[in-house]
Amino acid sequence: MSFKPEVSTGSDPKFYGNALRFATKEEAEASAFDLAMRWLAVREWRVVESDDPVNYAIVDGTLVSIAGEGKQA
Repeated sequence: MSFKPEVSTGSDPKFYGNALRFATKEEAEASAFDLAMRWLAVREWRVVESDDPVNYAIVDGTLVSIAGEGKQA
């Protein structure tokens, strides 16, 4: 299991995500918040559970790819 950040923008009620998957809900929340601060059109953000493998981490405040290291959620 992993956690993925999603955002909704403008008047579109749907939430959209990207390929980032995190081991913890806190990491995914930090990623969603960071995206919301950089994009002007973000209305809301959330974190949802995913069956996808973990492929990113936030280490010392920096987004780090862990793909290919054999780490799974």
